[in-house]
Amino acid sequence: MVSPPPQRHLFVVFGATGDLMQRKILPVLFQLRASGKMPEGSLVLGVARRPIDDATFRALARSSLESAKVADAARVQAFCDASLFYQSVPDETAPSFAALRARIEAIEREHGLPGNRIFYLALPLDAFAPTLTGLGVAGLHTAPGWTRVVIEKPFGRDLASAEALNRLVHQYFDEKQVYRIDHYLGKETVQDLLVFRFANMFIESLWSRERIDEVEITVAESLGVEARAQYYESAGALRDMIQNHATQILTLVAMEPPATRDEDSIRNEKVKVLQSVVRIAPGDVVRAQYTAGKLSGASVAGYRQEPGVAAQSDTETFVALRLKIANWRWQDVPFFLRTGKRLPAKATRVVLTFKAPPVSFFQTSEEYEANPDRISILIQPDEGFELAFEVKVPGRELRVQTHRMVFHYRDVFGELPDGYETLLVDVMLGDPTLFVRADEVEESWRLYEPLLRSPPRLSFYPAGSWGPAEAESLVREWGHRWYTE
Repeated sequence: MVSPPPQRHLFVVFGATGDLMQRKILPVLFQLRASGKMPEGSLVLGVARRPIDDATFRALARSSLESAKVADAARVQAFCDASLFYQSVPDETAPSFAALRARIEAIEREHGLPGNRIFYLALPLDAFAPTLTGLGVAGLHTAPGWTRVVIEKPFGRDLASAEALNRLVHQYFDEKQVYRIDHYLGKETVQDLLVFRFANMFIESLWSRERIDEVEITVAESLGVEARAQYYESAGALRDMIQNHATQILTLVAMEPPATRDEDSIRNEKVKVLQSVVRIAPGDVVRAQYTAGKLSGASVAGYRQEPGVAAQSDTETFVALRLKIANWRWQDVPFFLRTGKRLPAKATRVVLTFKAPPVSFFQTSEEYEANPDRISILIQPDEGFELAFEVKVPGRELRVQTHRMVFHYRDVFGELPDGYETLLVDVMLGDPTLFVRADEVEESWRLYEPLLRSPPRLSFYPAGSWGPAEAESLVREWGHRWYTE
């Protein structure tokens, strides 16, 4: 079924002079306008504290877009001049938000917009509450058309703060107006998990404890903390990656078939997965921090030597954990999740390892040790799917090798859209399927709350390695090993 096109609207970005807007959101909005996915006549209003005017904001945006090489200078100039506006909101007081409302209404009158509004909060966590309150007090939670609010992660920093933020959001906005964005859910491979599983009967018939021995989810980064030390020191890998990105992938891998394709049916099944996870014991978790090492032949500093990091910081840059899901499909199948900075490669993938045959004469061969079959879901950097299986090497001698059948999206469809591009189109269309619902974010925080209150002791690993020895022991204790090929 073809979706109706998005309606004309005003796209309001709080934090418009910040890094996320200039590096990610602005280039995506340009591409959406250029491709016709953002309706002609829709406009962008940047909001931030800086006391600048439209012309200065357009110059800043033009510089960012030219640096991103999205198009030639003339097209960039035309977009900025025709589509971008700016309003300073120097504080969270009622007069500042009243002035914002007046500016929004003036732009809509002048350009004949129907009163449809998207408020994108590209802000730090501590700015969400006063901004949402300011919108509500100014009456900007309602409009002549529709109103939608997009909230970046992190949505809270623990269960209590997430619940409080949800209460505040719902004081002014209905849940159907709220889009809690996680850019990982915009990646094609993550979205295609539903098609891969539920449109291919032979895949779905294998997707359970009868055939699957273990599931591994890896979100690896080769970068260090970079310029995010202030944020990262208060967050750490558990909050920054596991609670949202890795857990979102977990729910899509483990969910049951939804009754229908509508957004609530899909999100209901994701919540059921979180509710079925067995409480994670401290002994099922490894926290670690990178020390000095080598990456791609170059020496790199340890986390505690990074600018802005405390000399005795206890913040983890690596987490590995094992968990089980107590339901009929996954009972006794271990799920291993790990994420880390300064690992050997940037890679996000899901690996499902099949059980070995119950009886196999290959397992008794001195020349050959049977390798299990695997399905790998490659989320980044090379989106696609991979099936690893055993084949006989031609010749009289019985020699067996593991070979792979690989599907990469780029080989068939070319370059894929950015995750933000997919998600922003969904916001414009009013489709919340790929966004996190209130109960889902709370269940996710509830799952990790005990680990946040009583974090396991900190281990260490050299930059350029796949993590500490304790992470290897974590999977070996259950008879498994991390997949690192």
